[in-house]
Amino acid sequence: MDNGSASHGLTQWHGTTIIGVKRGGKTVIAGDGQVSMGNTVMKPNAKKVRRIGEGGKVVGGFAGATADAFTLFERLERKLEQYSGQLTRAAVELAKDWRTDKYLRNLEALMIVADADTLLVLTGNGDVLEPEGGITAIGSGGNYALSAARALVDYEDDAEKIARRAMQVAAEVCVFTNDSVTVETV
Repeated sequence: MDNGSASHGLTQWHGTTIIGVKRGGKTVIAGDGQVSMGNTVMKPNAKKVRRIGEGGKVVGGFAGATADAFTLFERLERKLEQYSGQLTRAAVELAKDWRTDKYLRNLEALMIVADADTLLVLTGNGDVLEPEGGITAIGSGGNYALSAARALVDYEDDAEKIARRAMQVAAEVCVFTNDSVTVETV
């Protein structure tokens, strides 16, 4: 029986939904604001999507431990500086570090990052994935949002409308996702 305890005995913080949609010359990352601990909503309006890099030309969203995600955002910003804003190169270098560095390897988070040209999912396994069809989602409600967005693309061309509706569907189905949505567009 899952009582919300992780293997280390501490209460596990659950859930979020982050979606990335690239369509019609626009890329959108949207995320809900709910932070849950066990069966309790601790905060309804967290900002899990933000702009990073010089001039805010990159947007990112995270699912997982907040402190871990902010550590990864900071590392990604440094990689963006090091590689002149080249998101794919910076993401690959971050993923290498994330997989091989003893400290980073223990970070528990997933990230979706995007610039005007690229939409990527980054994982602690060293994966840098460019989603098929320009749609990806992570977190506890990620599969619901992904399914909704895939169904919508046949009827809607606006990336933001798709992302917002997909987030609404996820919030209606996933108890660890709410309708307090943050949207960033590049």
